[in-house]
Amino acid sequence: MNLLIVESPSKAKTIEKYLGKGWRVIASVGHVRDLVPENGSVDTENDFAMRWQIMPGKERQIKLITDEVKKADAVYLASDPDREGEAIAWHILDILRAKKLLAGKKVYRVAFHEITKKAVQAAIESPREIDQNLVDAYLVRRALDYLIGFGISPLLWRRNLGKSAGRVQSVAVKLVVDREREIEAFRPVEYWSLGAEMMRGADGFAAALSMFGGEKIEKMTIGNRARMDEILAGIGSPVIDATVAAIEKKKTTRRAAAPFTTSTLQQEAARKLYFSSKRTMTTAQKLYEQGLITYMRTDATNLSADAVGAIREYIAATYGDRFVPKTPNVYVTKSKNAQEAHEAIRPTHFDSAAPDLSGDEAKLYDLIWKRTIACQMTNAEFDSVAADIETADHTAVFHAVGTTRTFDGFMKVYTEGRDDADTSAESKLPVLTVGDAVQITDLLPEQHFTQPPARYTEASLVKKLEELGIGRPSTYAAIMSTIVDRKYVEQDKQRRFHPTPGGWVIAAYLSKYFADLVDVNFTAKTEDTLDDVSNGRADKVQSLRAFWTPTDAMIEAASGVKTTEIIDSINEIMHTHLFGDGAGKCPKCGGQLGIKLSKYGAFVGCANYPECDYTQRLTAQDAPAESDAPASATANNVDLGDGISFKVGRFGPYVTDGKKNASAKQYTAETITLDVARELLAGGPKKADPIELGENPATGKMIYYYPTGRYGAYISSNKVNVSVKEQPDLATAAELINNKKPAARRGFKKK
Repeated sequence: MNLLIVESPSKAKTIEKYLGKGWRVIASVGHVRDLVPENGSVDTENDFAMRWQIMPGKERQIKLITDEVKKADAVYLASDPDREGEAIAWHILDILRAKKLLAGKKVYRVAFHEITKKAVQAAIESPREIDQNLVDAYLVRRALDYLIGFGISPLLWRRNLGKSAGRVQSVAVKLVVDREREIEAFRPVEYWSLGAEMMRGADGFAAALSMFGGEKIEKMTIGNRARMDEILAGIGSPVIDATVAAIEKKKTTRRAAAPFTTSTLQQEAARKLYFSSKRTMTTAQKLYEQGLITYMRTDATNLSADAVGAIREYIAATYGDRFVPKTPNVYVTKSKNAQEAHEAIRPTHFDSAAPDLSGDEAKLYDLIWKRTIACQMTNAEFDSVAADIETADHTAVFHAVGTTRTFDGFMKVYTEGRDDADTSAESKLPVLTVGDAVQITDLLPEQHFTQPPARYTEASLVKKLEELGIGRPSTYAAIMSTIVDRKYVEQDKQRRFHPTPGGWVIAAYLSKYFADLVDVNFTAKTEDTLDDVSNGRADKVQSLRAFWTPTDAMIEAASGVKTTEIIDSINEIMHTHLFGDGAGKCPKCGGQLGIKLSKYGAFVGCANYPECDYTQRLTAQDAPAESDAPASATANNVDLGDGISFKVGRFGPYVTDGKKNASAKQYTAETITLDVARELLAGGPKKADPIELGENPATGKMIYYYPTGRYGAYISSNKVNVSVKEQPDLATAAELINNKKPAARRGFKKK
């Protein structure tokens, strides 16, 4: 028997159908091993040697793998074709070797970028060794994240500065904070424009002033109302006679956007479908596991020759030969990392009916389908006409532009979304020739003000990180989720990021004491180093040492700084943000106001405390507002049912039935259940901490396993509980949770 080990249970079921008899396909359900979560698991004095452990909750999965390996003649490690996938294969192989289960067995590494019968069989026919360079890149990345976490995070916890400081997430938070500083520092500048309504016979069109009195009118030329009034007086009152002085005609084309990479898929799904990065990648993962799209973590824009041929055949059959370019469209990838750049995200089949999908999967598949088809279609064609209309007294010239699409090309199928206003919208002009008489029927002066830079959305922040060379296809969604989950940023109704008070504070602290960590060039260089390691151009240990030596020095220096000095530094950095041009004086006693830190978060307090007890809380958008104390986390309050609630109070989490309270410090709004609350209120024995099984693919909510409960062991997610006999794997748990029928409501029947 041959054993094939993949990451996902869904993928295992799909692939087992393709392979048939003589094959057993099982899933590791993601990573199975990680660093021991304690100080010293990365030994910086011994070439960064690492201590590993089986991840909590993965013991059953390891037992399944080892049991199946004992029965197998050959083992095929088929985790995902990227750095993390290579690491999973390496971990599994290392575990099997340590258990001495591979004697007389052949072990192969296979990788495929789409889950089709042809791709899977081709991969099995061309196995390879585990790519140690990719594994080394993973080890460097994991060691760096661990060292930063155990080096910097305790400094934050001790001083109530934040929850954690990640290598890439800190840069993302700083980008959001820096953009907010730009917006706060921005001062609008007034300017005016002059539009005109014109008639040529019975045809009307619009134009804009481009020259007055021999002076070219640029965007900022007319700076105030007084200057606009002078221009209006010089031109006169409509109706004004004018003549077409010049005509320029040209043909233009527009090319289709490249097929999706991970980054552009997240950006476009955010613009068009309003999906978060996490939601996009979760949905794309499902499509990939069903064999409907190619691997969704990639920074390549190329397509395979077979795919291009199939796409061109589909276009010719569906839209006609004119929509098929003479030669295939080729797009150049901007990726620096050839190891992870294989093929763009595309559908796996173009010769069959659309798959039967619904919800998010249907929406995202449609987006990928249209983008892929459009990228191999001909250019859209336009006729552009520009006309200069001069007043009869030669005082002013107005400029009119008309653009007409003459051939749809790729726009028949798809048009890329934009983060800013589209200035290329089509507009038509009547047929004009030089010398034609035109009448100006109305003048339309309009006041404008320059606008501050826009706040980042998920789409524009991912785009910015990609431009800076920070992060990689597998990390963008995690970065976006982390900075929101840790409450360093939040999104408004327009889905734009605002830094929270905690985001401002941690950005100020890191900028002062860990400047390199949040420096975009330093972080981008680190990403390049990881790429060099994955391509075999850099040594693992030397790369780690080059990063850790200066970082360790920064941690050592920051450890000796007094909290009062830190607060003074943060106040200096945040003064303008908090008080603008004001002095920041206490309205109660005249003392100096500044940032204060507590376990509930940052707030503004008076330097004369305790004599003066004046405080201001920082609101969601960081505008100081009067308050007696920092706001408590009321968003975490949960009604559990039966009159029992979970709340977060002055002394931490607790449960209450209105008459009695009981501490629940080991629980959160996500992990607490009604059964747990009842036992806490009853004063029973302390329950074992819940075990995280992983996120429910259907809801994105964490699934927890509770070894003991009122009726025995059970699993819980999003207020849905299911009794179990033993700890299940993630796939089984998700199936039980998602298929549980709602309980019948108790109540009185109507007579």
